[in-house]
Amino acid sequence: MNPKEEQNKELNKSSERKIPYQYIDMDKLYNKVYPKIKPAKKKKEEPEIKRPKKEKITYSQDWSAYNQAQSTEKLYLMRFLDELLDYIPFPEHKSVGRKPVRLRDKIFYLTLQAYNIKSSRRCISDLEIAKKLKYIDNAPHFNTVLKCLNDPNLISYFKHLINVSGLPLQQVENDFAVDSSGFSTSQFDRWFEARNQKKNIVRRFRKCHLTCGVKTNIITAVNITRGYSADSPQFKELVLETNKIYDIREVSADKAYSSRANLNTVSQIGGIAYIPFKKNTTGKRRREALLWGRMYKYYINHQEEFMEHYHKRSNSETVFHMLKMKFSKHLRSKNEIGQANEILAKCLAHNICVLIQEMFELRIPIDFNKCAEIPIAHN
Repeated sequence: MNPKEEQNKELNKSSERKIPYQYIDMDKLYNKVYPKIKPAKKKKEEPEIKRPKKEKITYSQDWSAYNQAQSTEKLYLMRFLDELLDYIPFPEHKSVGRKPVRLRDKIFYLTLQAYNIKSSRRCISDLEIAKKLKYIDNAPHFNTVLKCLNDPNLISYFKHLINVSGLPLQQVENDFAVDSSGFSTSQFDRWFEARNQKKNIVRRFRKCHLTCGVKTNIITAVNITRGYSADSPQFKELVLETNKIYDIREVSADKAYSSRANLNTVSQIGGIAYIPFKKNTTGKRRREALLWGRMYKYYINHQEEFMEHYHKRSNSETVFHMLKMKFSKHLRSKNEIGQANEILAKCLAHNICVLIQEMFELRIPIDFNKCAEIPIAHN
């Protein structure tokens, strides 16, 4: 045997415990020790402040008025469009040769085609009906309807018609929302990604900037730009165009329109702009923009109240949803003038549909006598 192994065995024997471990009943020990120890005092629970829950406001649908409006919409659309065009002073074109298509008729063709969401060939049958109802003089060839889209003179007239078509709702709307959205085209651009070193194909789109009423969703002013143009520079023109007809009390818009100039634009016409501030905003005042600092303090200290006014902007999303679902979100024209006229025709058709709906729901008489008094702003 190895002497080291014998020494290890002797050490192990000596280290063995001769007295066995005693069993400890933890329950008995707990009952002896716990009464002698004072338990920690519990903190007084603060009473919960019960805030009154805001009741969700719901609006019932007047189904009888809705059914009447939808079942007679196309007939009233042609009638109101004819009345609206009669009050607009169109220039007389004097030239030698064949008489060109009148501007009045061009707008009628394009608006009716935008309402039907059909090709120029399928739209001719509706124009034949309009001719029998004496809304137009002649039913055109389908190629004539396509050529009307490329007329740049129609853009200013379309904008004016969209503006004055809301005159019957002048006393209803006081709060407005500004927003923009894109309409897709059939054209594509190449896009190079520097990070992935790949070439992608991206569809082109045109951007529609508009102001709308938050109660009836009527469009009050429109501007068409290229797809990647900024939103904030369009704010002033849209608000001032709306102010020609309506008394503006509030204007709500998202952070893309946040600037000192836009706040001052609304303030100068007697309204308040509810535009949230960006994260990097400091609220510093300037001599020319003291309103910026005041609105920033109001936004920080009374945010719930501010957001109640701001969320009226959601109605602008409703307007774009109505436009795209009812009159399509895709543009068929391939040049910029045709695309602009196509979007404007959709907006005009939307406004007339809103008038028809409110005529039955609010019992508002539709009268366009004041249209002749408002001058047309030509580009």
